[in-house]
Amino acid sequence: MPTIANIHARLDEFTGLCNDVRACTACDGVAYTHLLGPANGALDARVLFVAEAPGRRGAAITGVPLTRDESGRRFDGFLALAGLRRDEIFVTNAVLCNPITTTATNRRPTPREIGRCRPFLARTLDLVRAPIVVALGRVALESLRAIAPHDADLPRDAGKPMVWRLGTQARTLVALYHPSRQSTLHRSQVAQEEDWRALAIVIDNHS
Repeated sequence: MPTIANIHARLDEFTGLCNDVRACTACDGVAYTHLLGPANGALDARVLFVAEAPGRRGAAITGVPLTRDESGRRFDGFLALAGLRRDEIFVTNAVLCNPITTTATNRRPTPREIGRCRPFLARTLDLVRAPIVVALGRVALESLRAIAPHDADLPRDAGKPMVWRLGTQARTLVALYHPSRQSTLHRSQVAQEEDWRALAIVIDNHS
């Protein structure tokens, strides 16, 4: 069981990480939302979710990942299928600022943007020691692979748990489709709902 001193040390480290994120202006072509802080969730979360990037109509406004926009509403619905509440999870992104086009619409983050943000994600994983890590979409899954190798393939392995070794720690990695509406072009709504019910079983097995 962690001591009070250890808990305070982790909180101090997280505060330092958040300060480093807020100080970062490395990427052109993004709206600097610097979306990492207490609103992402608790450091002792049961499940850590990694999505793609803040959306301009959602997290870029609220300061909370996967909220307000359609992806956020769908995420909340999926969470209910997995038997999870927001206060039990930590949600972050492969890229912590909002990638936008010249016309100020959302776009997919570039490999360079993902790479620049990856050290922040690695530090987050070190501080948020949830036994289950869920990658929401291909961008998140590949960013996690660059931090520590895994064999997950999104179309093949959606909803299936696998052991993921992160340094000296063994965690359970689950790949799921991003909760955007566009994801249903690649995996049906019904299939995605089954994936999230499968996640509920994984969580129960860790209880």
